[in-house]
Amino acid sequence: MTRAGGSLNLARRLVVVGRMAGRRAEAAGVRFVALLLATLVLSLSLGSLVAVHAVYAGKEERRTARTPVAPDGALEHAADVTLWLVGSDSLDGERRFSVVFLAPHRGNAPLPPGLDRWPEPGEAVLSPALREAGADEDIDHRYGRLAGTIGQQGLDEPSEWLAYVHPPDGLNAQRFTDAVAGFGPTAGRVVAGLEPGSGRLDDKPEWMFQAAVLGMLVLPAAALLVVAARTGAHARDRRAALVMALGGRRVDRALITFGEAALPAVLGALAGTAAIAAVLLHDIRIPYTDYILSSSHLRHYGLSAVLTPLAAFLITLTTVALADLAPRANASGTRPRSTSRSAWLPRLAALFPVAIILAVRGPDLFPPDTPTRTLTSWVGIAATVLTLPAAIATITAKAGHLLTRQGQAHDLPGTLVAGRRTSTHPGGTARLVTGISIALIVFMQAIAWQGLFAAQATEARHTLSLIGRSVVTVSARGEVSAAAMTAFLTRTQATPVLLTPPGDGENKHLTLHGDCAALTALGLACPAATAGETRVDRQPQDPRLRELIRWTPHTDPALLIRRVDARTLAESAASAGGGATLAVLRPDGRPLSVPALKRLSYEAFPRGAAIKAPGEDQLTAGVPNRDQGGWSALFGVTGIAVLAMTAGISAMGEFLRHGRALAPLSVLTGGQRVFRTSAAWWVLAPLALAGTAGTAVSAALAAPVTANGESYITAALLMSTVSVVLVVSLLLWIWAFRVAIRQAQTWRPSKE
Repeated sequence: MTRAGGSLNLARRLVVVGRMAGRRAEAAGVRFVALLLATLVLSLSLGSLVAVHAVYAGKEERRTARTPVAPDGALEHAADVTLWLVGSDSLDGERRFSVVFLAPHRGNAPLPPGLDRWPEPGEAVLSPALREAGADEDIDHRYGRLAGTIGQQGLDEPSEWLAYVHPPDGLNAQRFTDAVAGFGPTAGRVVAGLEPGSGRLDDKPEWMFQAAVLGMLVLPAAALLVVAARTGAHARDRRAALVMALGGRRVDRALITFGEAALPAVLGALAGTAAIAAVLLHDIRIPYTDYILSSSHLRHYGLSAVLTPLAAFLITLTTVALADLAPRANASGTRPRSTSRSAWLPRLAALFPVAIILAVRGPDLFPPDTPTRTLTSWVGIAATVLTLPAAIATITAKAGHLLTRQGQAHDLPGTLVAGRRTSTHPGGTARLVTGISIALIVFMQAIAWQGLFAAQATEARHTLSLIGRSVVTVSARGEVSAAAMTAFLTRTQATPVLLTPPGDGENKHLTLHGDCAALTALGLACPAATAGETRVDRQPQDPRLRELIRWTPHTDPALLIRRVDARTLAESAASAGGGATLAVLRPDGRPLSVPALKRLSYEAFPRGAAIKAPGEDQLTAGVPNRDQGGWSALFGVTGIAVLAMTAGISAMGEFLRHGRALAPLSVLTGGQRVFRTSAAWWVLAPLALAGTAGTAVSAALAAPVTANGESYITAALLMSTVSVVLVVSLLLWIWAFRVAIRQAQTWRPSKE
């Protein structure tokens, strides 16, 4: 008992020694904040991994619970049946969402989760997020009278867009509809293809999100932790050598390290716990993506989420202990290090222009879609990654020579010291900016390839920018009568035309049907007689007709013009098959109101109509990739901010280690400008140059990838990355010179 008590007492004293030593170290405050931030960022990163899995699992559970199941027997023998038909719609420039038409058929017809009563015929129930997003398009009245909102238990997440519509005339049990006896696997046999919501089709796989969190959040957090663990290591290495000389064991050194790092790690873990608790208690809207993170999904994994700060705390202490216990070959050496290892930097920097030219212009030397072209691009990018840090270090070294001469000429000690240090140690600058420059290049490449996957939307965007919505296509869902079509076209107060593709009968050409007003508005000659025809072999001059034809499948370059009256056109449009394209336009070329036309279609047709600009389907299909690009941008900018903080803290630690040597200069010069100038060239300049040059080079490297596709590398994204690095470098510069000034104020001459 006495020996155990003595060991426990010794352990407590060693922890106290570590805590006191941590307070008095030369970079104590910097390391304290660095460890706190590292633990916090690691907590949030690990918590993000849990959150991603929780959201995917929760969404799948909700989707499964609302999946329709079929009756056990034939429809005529089923007791409780709901008629069910799944359609789709979209808002302007947004992803598609499900519009489910449902009606009670027999007995106690089941309702999907989220609905507490049957909407009356002609009523619709919308999700809250759809109502909010579609307010400008009057979504509340598009499908009929608003009967309420869908409860959260019927949505896979709070931000889901979904609509349930009870048609005014109900649904026909014999045509196009399915019978539903309940919802969820426990209710019976699941019917594939009847699930409401488009998430299963549009959402990216879970592993992609997990990989993004690992690469853009967890890895930068780990880098910050390693740098924080080694901040101020020079003095701790000497302390470790002293403890070992006094007979201390590795466990004794570990206890001292624990005492030094425990408090900032605890505070970082507590801050992470508070952030995670807030997400568990409240739905949070994620910045930049406008995504609502559901607290109900996370609460199912609440224990795992709450344990992530504890895991981050233990990882921090383990990393600090391993970093301090690892043997250092030069921990006790007094011989100055050679600078010969930096002699290769100018030669490597000279290759930088060659590397970037190879990456940007080299692929043009080879035919498209060949392995050699892709290989040349990747070789150029890899060479740029290797040479960019050397180029930045060489530029700062050349600037250091200019600063040295400037300081000598004008008697500026701070400028002289900064110039000497910058020009003498370019290798340190290269190491400082390597992480940021590589991260920027990889990040921009990821964003560029993300946009390339949405290449199918490029032509559609060109069409939309050219003609806008001066012409839109109308595709009625299901069967409609000629009277309904006539009423709809009359109420649009626009001019209709009908494009029919070549067929097997008498019609051998792409044919445009319309009255004289429509044909004249499109710059075409109107045939003299009704039902008369004119063949046009040249390309139409009106861009509306040209783009409409371009998005209509056909092979014959000739266009047949057929004059018809309004009644005949409406009858043809009502009876035409899926290959025909009905379009409406204004003779004056003004844009049409798509939301108003959609509302009108639901009043005229049983299940409304798909109304969109030519090619707009391709834009809608590319929206999930755009949303994924938003998440990549959010994670990437956050990761770059963490890496900039990592590089800055590393530079601060080195600056403060050498900063004591500047203390006598403050006495000799009578000012503290020397610290501001030195810190600016030690911390601010390399980080700022890495952020600006790295962003510019990264955008140039990504240009060949985005040349033929949809680019998500926008000016706002470039400004965000540059601004984040500049803000972080500016804050760290202010922090560095203020800490150095406080150190100088405590300096006193000694005999040493």
